[in-house]
Amino acid sequence: LVRATMATRQTTGFVQSLLRLVGLDWRVPDFSTLCRRQKTLNVAIPYRGGTGPLNLLIDSTGIKAEGEGEWNARKHGGAKRRIWRKVHIGIDEETLEVRAVEVTGSNIGDAPILPDLLDQIPSDEEIGSVTADGAYDTRKCHEAIAARCAAAIIPPRKNAKPWKPTSPGAIALNEALRASKYLGRAICRRWSGYHRRSRVESKMNCIKLLGQSLMARDFDRQVAELQVRIAVLNGYTALGVPITVDVG
Repeated sequence: LVRATMATRQTTGFVQSLLRLVGLDWRVPDFSTLCRRQKTLNVAIPYRGGTGPLNLLIDSTGIKAEGEGEWNARKHGGAKRRIWRKVHIGIDEETLEVRAVEVTGSNIGDAPILPDLLDQIPSDEEIGSVTADGAYDTRKCHEAIAARCAAAIIPPRKNAKPWKPTSPGAIALNEALRASKYLGRAICRRWSGYHRRSRVESKMNCIKLLGQSLMARDFDRQVAELQVRIAVLNGYTALGVPITVDVG
């Protein structure tokens, strides 16, 4: 709570100094007002959009919400229980902007959240493909992707069995399973472009560079805090990203 309050106090002072620099006599809300408003803050995440169908890359990671850090836990025995939140994101492969985000408790799996991420993409926007790791190889995920007329680039589990072809999602999974058995898992991943999923892993690292833990203690405020981070990150991404070119 103290860390969260201090961070908000610092923000208030920073904004006050900026207003003085530009000669404006505007009143800045105090830290208590900012904390109250953060709980109901509705953050609009900006994005530019690509030139063609959206190729969505999905991943999730954990971020510390409460408790001592790793060093203090080792040195002093971790007197306080650590609490984690799980961040699920989907990014545009072309622009590398975050297009969908969900925040859950650490006890929620990856697969149940994928339909919620897809629901954040406007229904009139075409989705070309959805790329995710093997944790999303479930019937619900395949059906949600097929409902958006998109290709599911998800490696089948090693013990995966064919499903009855009673739905588009089941048919898509059976085709991926046949291709994996015929070509081999390594060739199939390279052929399908699965390795581009590393871009969403890099984006997760960027999110954590803005802070390894959350300042807020209330769940709604934590969601708003992460949404603000992602909105800022999309703004940075819009300024430009490195371009890698093969040489030789």
